[in-house]
Amino acid sequence: MKYFIKTEKIRFQHIDFAGIVFYPRFLEMLNSLVEDWFEEALDRPFHKMHETNGIPTVDLKVQFKKAARLGDVIIKELWVKELRSSSLLCGFLFKNQQGETILEGEVTLVNVKIGDDRKTITSEAFNEAMREKIGHYLIS
Repeated sequence: MKYFIKTEKIRFQHIDFAGIVFYPRFLEMLNSLVEDWFEEALDRPFHKMHETNGIPTVDLKVQFKKAARLGDVIIKELWVKELRSSSLLCGFLFKNQQGETILEGEVTLVNVKIGDDRKTITSEAFNEAMREKIGHYLIS
């Protein structure tokens, strides 16, 4: 199994009054991880993809396990659990530098085609080249 891995430093912008990461910021970090994966590993940067397509989240499950604090560096991991025709189920794990799980979960993403009018959105199967790239991150 191959993981897509990024690190992120917890900054002041991420925390609440208690000094811990405000939970919606974790979802923004997850979205950044997905966006980086598409650009860096799948060669499908959002700024190009979103001219005609998209990859919206349609289901998200998150379990918060441990607080992250200002100055912490977290390790974010993403992998593919299931590759379907036009969607994929990814697992993700955020942990601290001591290896303790901060949060974990699953996200389902759907490959969509955006109509010329920018109003019509329909699911679209991944092409073979994309399926092959995504397959490198698939759990065997």
